[in-house]
Amino acid sequence: MDKFSIVCPCCEATITVDAMTGSVLSHEEKKKVLGSFDELKGELSKQKELRDQLFAQEMASMKDRERLLEEKFQEALKKADTKSKDPFKNPLDLD
Repeated sequence: MDKFSIVCPCCEATITVDAMTGSVLSHEEKKKVLGSFDELKGELSKQKELRDQLFAQEMASMKDRERLLEEKFQEALKKADTKSKDPFKNPLDLD
């Protein structure tokens, strides 16, 4: 046996290798099955619908985001008012 064939587990290509030298003699890629034009067009329309849905979802979350941030800010202001009036002392400055 002067040569042997190996099938790549990732791309399923066939590689023919010389047993004596270990050099690659040939490489054959797996034949890709091409879909029809209508199938490709349908896949593109599905992808477009998904993109539109994601965009609409992000736009809705951005509208709601401003309200949530305002509520968090108001809560932080309430907490700041109830705390003591002493200025903050950084523990690293106590040296």
